[in-house]
Amino acid sequence: MKKISIIFIFSILLSSCSTIAFLLAKKPSHKIYPISFDTTSISSCTFVYPDTLGNLFLRQIRIENNLTQLIKSASSDKERALIILDWTHSQWTHNGSNTPSKSDAITILKEAKKGNNFRCVEYGIVAKSALLSLGIKARGIGLQTKDVEICKYGAGHYLSEVWLSDLNKWVLIDGQFNIMPVLNNIPLNAVEFQKAIINKDPFILINSKGEISRSEYTAYMNFIPHYLFYFTTSFDQRQIVNNDIFKIEGKSSIMLVPLNERNPTVFQKIYPSNDYIYTNKLNDFYSN
Repeated sequence: MKKISIIFIFSILLSSCSTIAFLLAKKPSHKIYPISFDTTSISSCTFVYPDTLGNLFLRQIRIENNLTQLIKSASSDKERALIILDWTHSQWTHNGSNTPSKSDAITILKEAKKGNNFRCVEYGIVAKSALLSLGIKARGIGLQTKDVEICKYGAGHYLSEVWLSDLNKWVLIDGQFNIMPVLNNIPLNAVEFQKAIINKDPFILINSKGEISRSEYTAYMNFIPHYLFYFTTSFDQRQIVNNDIFKIEGKSSIMLVPLNERNPTVFQKIYPSNDYIYTNKLNDFYSN
């Protein structure tokens, strides 16, 4: 009886320690989880993009950075996206702690030219705006880990997706790392990339120069997989100057949540996640 009691008490202590460790978590777990979504329901979401020709903000980005000339040699949307991806990556060196004075591409690029370095968020913003300035649909994408609510830091990553009209699909591009994932010659979006990782498919990672090195591949695959769990983006991808942001049911963003998983209500313990429409429908997030 005494032996049983000791074992019981020990098991309770272990359980308590696990609970405490869970609650006090600072860094996210790197465990990768299979995820699935409703793939049959029709999208009920609307996304808004800028009028490229009439947008003075985008015109300034395009002209000041000579972007039209930069992509002149490209013969496909994929090539154009890769050129802009490489250009974005080369504008500064990553600094996960520094932020610009304002979160728009013009300010970020001006301050980068003065020697400032920025986070993943700024790479995503600049890549998106540069592509939009050229008439290529693009959007910023937020990635969050499964344990986003209990981690103190490191639970999110930010990049971009670009609509390749000649392939009729969204494709992930990561400006911080200068990477686009590809499987069987088809570029992948964020959810497709996660599935390819789980299934151990023979995908490759490329940039404008071709397939990246083995060391770069290893570094990225040690970094990215656990972030591919929750997926977020804004309904309105315009550069708004009058705060007239397009919303749905009073919310400015959408979060794609895996089936049978909880809707996160807080980001990294202290930041409320109260501006999302939550959905399990893949077609909501990847609406044409």
